[in-house]
Amino acid sequence: MPGIFPNSVYNARNPMPFSGEVLRAACWSLLLLLEASTALAGDWQTPAGQLAQKIAAITGPGAVAVTVLNRSSLTSAETEEIRGKLLSELASFGVEAVASDQAAAMVEVSLSENLDNYLWVAEIHQGTSVPVVEMIAVAGRPGGTAERSSTPLTIHESLLWSDQDRILDVAVVNGNPPNMIVLQSERIALFRLKNGQWQQEQALSLAHVRPWPRDLRGRLMLAKDHLIDAYLPGVYCRSTQTPSLSVVCDDSDDPWPLTGGQGDLSAFFSAARNFFTGALSPGIQKNTTAPPFFSAASLPRDKYTLWVFAAVDGHLHFLDGMTDQALTEQSWGSDIVSVRSRCGSGWQILATANKPGPTDEVTAYEIPDREPIPVSLPAKFDGPITTLWADSDSSAVIAVSRSSATGQYEAYRLSIDCLH
Repeated sequence: MPGIFPNSVYNARNPMPFSGEVLRAACWSLLLLLEASTALAGDWQTPAGQLAQKIAAITGPGAVAVTVLNRSSLTSAETEEIRGKLLSELASFGVEAVASDQAAAMVEVSLSENLDNYLWVAEIHQGTSVPVVEMIAVAGRPGGTAERSSTPLTIHESLLWSDQDRILDVAVVNGNPPNMIVLQSERIALFRLKNGQWQQEQALSLAHVRPWPRDLRGRLMLAKDHLIDAYLPGVYCRSTQTPSLSVVCDDSDDPWPLTGGQGDLSAFFSAARNFFTGALSPGIQKNTTAPPFFSAASLPRDKYTLWVFAAVDGHLHFLDGMTDQALTEQSWGSDIVSVRSRCGSGWQILATANKPGPTDEVTAYEIPDREPIPVSLPAKFDGPITTLWADSDSSAVIAVSRSSATGQYEAYRLSIDCLH
């Protein structure tokens, strides 16, 4: 294939009626409670004072460098407001905010959240001493401040290839003509588009000593200095060009890339099972491990990346570099992946459904406040989804389904379209 393939082609009723005065009193009480709750959610002075007191008790009066990072659904304006109030409260305790090269102590404040409250975490560094962590919970419903997406989306499906043998992953190489690489259990097949049809040009055998696990998974990555890398349980394969295109496979426990980009977060795959162990490389800042998981998706934020893990325990885990928050009640299956689009917030998560039956479906979600919100109708598949991986630039997703009608494995390219 010219330029690409050389030389080849988952309460009792109250019987007494309320009087009008009692009803009015109850309504006024409810109104006052609602107003108080709203005021508390937006009143950052009190929690800023509480956290400042905790920080000052550790650092004492003096020069301190303070950094505030927003890892929550708070807006930039709210973050700046909190930062200003925190610095003001620190000053009242004799703590002066200065540049890092002039500071006797360093304080990093992370504004995070769980499903019920905001969490403000201060990590305090003084000299060579072990860092001290102080935390406060700030009452208020995080979901109340998030700006939810109102842009409806649709998932566009394009069938790439079907085969009786299991398809583990597919990569499409844009060119003239386009080329396609298909990873299967015993081979890597290379195709070129001719007259609107994919035609096989070459098949490269995959050498492995140990038998594959029953529920086999694999990952195909386009490389920069060679054509492809392939990751399989306990095996790593790399293409070579000496003199013609071939593949060399070796036993390996190297971590698998979790996204379509080389050099992003990777994780170690269990060679005898079908899930990741939870060990991450290089880690998500202070989160060096995750619970054992089937799949993961990343959502870039302004100053950090939120990672979502479909864990083996059936829960979703949200890791932001500081905290690990679990969502136990959700309808997602074990396969999730993030996709970049021009719709909504710009990034969505595609997730399979958690329901029994011979069919499957994939739905797009956004997560503005740690609560997934569906933003598309489900894309339906005539069989269970066995593979869900992002392509090389995360602009599309490869989904493989095994048809309940034919038994064939069918590889689709999924992308996001905006509905106006």
